[in-house]
Order: sequence, then structure tokens, then C-alpha cells
Amino acid sequence: MKGLAAKFVRGISKIPEKLKPFFRNVKSLGAGLAKGASKIPGKLMLFFQSVKNLGVGFARGVLKIFKKLIQFFLYIVAFFGIIGKGISILNNKFKQSIQYQRELAAVQSFRIDIFLIIFILILIVSPIVFNQVQKSEVKSKQVNLFLSLQYEDFLGKEMAEQLLEEFNEKNPDILIRLLDFETAVPELPAPAAAGRQQRVPPPPPPPPSPDIFLFDEGDFGALVAEGLLADLSYYFEQLNTVVSESETESEDEDFDDAPPVAIMQLTSQFAVPLVSFMDMLFYNTEILTAAGFDHPPKSRDDFLACVRAVSRGNFPGIIGTALSLSPEDKQAVSRDIFSWIWAAGGDFWTEEDNLQVAPASYNTRAVANDLTFFSTLFREVQSHGIFEQTGDQRIKEFADGHIALLIASTRYIPYLREQMKEGAFGVTTIPVPAVGGKYGKSLSSIYAGISSDSLHPEEAWRFLKFLAEKNALFCTKLSAVPGSVLNLIPGDYVRNDPFYSKAWDIFEASHILKGFSGMPNTQEYEATFLEELQVFFDGGRTALQTVVAIQRRWDEEQE
Repeated sequence: MKGLAAKFVRGISKIPEKLKPFFRNVKSLGAGLAKGASKIPGKLMLFFQSVKNLGVGFARGVLKIFKKLIQFFLYIVAFFGIIGKGISILNNKFKQSIQYQRELAAVQSFRIDIFLIIFILILIVSPIVFNQVQKSEVKSKQVNLFLSLQYEDFLGKEMAEQLLEEFNEKNPDILIRLLDFETAVPELPAPAAAGRQQRVPPPPPPPPSPDIFLFDEGDFGALVAEGLLADLSYYFEQLNTVVSESETESEDEDFDDAPPVAIMQLTSQFAVPLVSFMDMLFYNTEILTAAGFDHPPKSRDDFLACVRAVSRGNFPGIIGTALSLSPEDKQAVSRDIFSWIWAAGGDFWTEEDNLQVAPASYNTRAVANDLTFFSTLFREVQSHGIFEQTGDQRIKEFADGHIALLIASTRYIPYLREQMKEGAFGVTTIPVPAVGGKYGKSLSSIYAGISSDSLHPEEAWRFLKFLAEKNALFCTKLSAVPGSVLNLIPGDYVRNDPFYSKAWDIFEASHILKGFSGMPNTQEYEATFLEELQVFFDGGRTALQTVVAIQRRWDEEQE
């Protein structure tokens, strides 16, 4: 059909071409007649002119008719051509329908896969983007808290960093950092050259003060006296951990389920004890054996006998014992003086005085006997730098084998076990007089407290609670004995090690005393005692007069 239509169109299109010579002949004939007529006069000339015009008009009319016909037939051809093309396309589509359906299915499947991939990517990326946005928002609202530098000194760098990282992860709204005074204070500009004036810069801003203090027994009293520690009573009330005096004396009181920070109410309202230690007698087994002793001294008389045997024997470079009462040692009086009084059953407090701010009257005659013992001991060791050496220096001398007997904290047991060979030293109770009361001792602790100047005490308290909950970790890492007065069951490091087991047994058999922990006038009380003791050593007073003088000055300081 399509081919027949095409032939018809080509035939029709040739007709005008064949008629053109005919009309040209007619036109030429008209022109010839006109030229001939020019010779005919008058009216014949007009006749032939009319014939010429008639031939030209007729030729133009016929050409227009044929053009219209050609356009008509072209429209018909185009119509049939379109129908033919449509039929051809439908035929091809029909032939390709199966393949098309397959391709269409593949395209749709591909589109679905792309959609799923994009959807999964959105699911993966959205939390990350949301988390980053949230972190950015949290960081903009983050509270910065500063820790005192003693934090790493007490807990060790590795454990200190791990605890900070754990706390910051659990509390993204708080960022705790160690206070660094070197970077906190800006550098001052160099002075101007001679003859040149330079504007005096404003004074640098003061370095930030710590929001959280970590300190031991030696600094506790001074921090309280200077008003640097915030009162934590409110926070303990919020935790319902306020323990009344009557409840602490009850036999039914169960400390097993008490929060780690509940011990705070038994010591002070200004700090949370993180881990606790106690003073004991350390002895060098090899030196005592060489001096003729097969066991450590139990009584004060035995102690003096061991000291004399070593100090006066053939032991060059070794002394029997040592006192370390340097003013730089803030725990000197408590360790080297008061520990002997407590071990003999003495105390500076009565049961009713536990909440007072100053020590009560004590047994004058018993303390006088203690001073007499100190006088005898002083004469044995007075040439060994009593008022110049600190406890840390004495520990190193003991580790080097230069001291036979030494009062020290259980805090140093791990250090000495590293420095000395196995079995080179042991620990035991502090020797007591032949007649004395129940063996007692006061614990020394590492504490955490909040600065009274902190702008964020609520956030700082969250960190203190976090540290208090790590008591078991501190006990294990520091091999602390006792670790805490609430530890009714010791850790594995105690049960599995005979050395620590012995120290634990001594703790369980001891009567725990309050001592001067956290008292605002601790330094004054201890300084007064030491000053009067020196007067006594110099022979200015008797033991009884010295005790009376100490009591009088304590009473004055209380007023």
C-alpha cells in the first residue's frame, strides 16, 4: 500500500513538467502573432494584443489548479505514510514486547535497588549526622570543671586518665580536666628597649582555681580552715545518706547496703573519702635477725630493746628507728606521735564529743606516760635529723636497708614490696605499754571535695559520686588496707596474699578512732603539741607539766 501511493505521487508530480512546453508554445505563438499584428494597422493590433493577454492568463490559471491538486495528493500520501509508519511501529513493538518487558523489569529492579541503597545510606548517615549535631549542641552547653593536680599523684596517671575518659563519656555535658597552672597563666611581653616608652599591659587574669580537690589527711584540715571546701551536707541529705549518731551506734545498723559515700557522714561534711589506709610498724627481718631477734617487738620495752641493739651494735650505716617531724611533713605528728597514743588505748575524744570542733579533755596521766616514752625514744634517735626529715624520706631509707623499725602507712606496702626482696620486711601492730587500753588507730584517707568557689557545684558533685562508687577499684589498684571502714569483706588481693591478710586481721581487731580528720584547727592543735613536746625534750618541763600546758593551749584555741 505504501509503495503504490508513492508511485502515484511521483506520476502526478511529472504532469506539470510536461505541460510547461505546451504553454511556452502558446505564449510564443501569442507573441509571434503580436509581432505580426504590429504590421497590421489599427484594430487588428488590438485584437492580437487581447489574444496574447488571454493566453498568459489561461496559462497562469491552469498552473494554479495543478498546484492545488499536487498539494491535495501530497496530503493524502502523508496521511497514508503516517498510517503505514504507525503500523510498522506497532509491528516492531509487538515483536519487541517480550524483550521490552524484560528490560522494563530490569530497569524497575535497578531503580528499586538504587532506592534501597539510598534509603540504607540515609539510615546509616542520619544517626551520624544527628549525633554530630547533638555533640555540637552538647559541646556548646558543656560545663568545664578543673581538677587539682594531686589527682594524678594519688591515683596514678593511667587510672586517672581512664576514670576521666569514662566519666566524660557517661556525662557528655561535663568536661573535666586537670588544672595546669603553667598554661593557665599567659606570658608577659618582653620589657621595652632603653629610651622607648611602652604602654604597661594590664595584669594577667588569675589562673582558674580547681572546682574539685583531691587531697590526703595532711591537707584536709588546712583546706577546711581556709574555707576552700564546700559544705556537702545538702547533697548527702538529697541521697538520704544522713546517718544520725544514734543509728551509727545501733547494733542492727547494716553497712553492707550503704552507698559508698555514706562513710562521709562518719568522718566529715566537707569531703568524700575515696580509699583509706592505717599506720603500722614496719620491720626489717634481716636486720632484726642479725641483732638477735626472731620476731618483731610487741611491747614498748621490746621496741626500745631492738632499737638499742641495732643502733649500738655493729651495724654501720643502720639505725634502730627514726622519727620524722619535719614541718614540711603535714602528717608527721599524727603518724609518729599520736599513733603511739592511740595504740595504747588513748583518745582525744569521748563518745559524746564526736561532733565537736575541738578535742575534749583526755586522760592526763596516761598521756604523761606516753610523753615519758617519747623522751626515752628521743634520746636514742636525736642525732638522726628528727626535725629535718620527712616521712617519705624515711621510707626510702627503710627501703634501702638503713632503718630497722619504722612507723609508716599501709599506703607504702606496694612500693616497699617492689623495692625490697620477698620476705625482707614485715608489718605488725604498733608496740603498746605493759598496761594499756584497747588497741586503737585512726585511718588516713585520700579525699575528694568541692571548691567553695566553684560555679558548678552540682556537676562537681556528680563527679564525686562517680569517684565514690569506684572504691573497690581504688582498693584493688592501690592494694589499700583497709580501703574503707565499710568493707566488711576484703577484696581478693587481701584474701589471696598472706602479707595483706595479716594487715587486714590487725585492722579488724583494732578500735577505729576519729583523730583530727577534717578538723578546721588541726594544724594548730598538732603544732601546739609538737612545740610543747620540744620544750619537754629540752628539759624545760616534766611530762605532767607538758600535758597540762598542751591542754591549756588547746582550750584557748577552742575559745
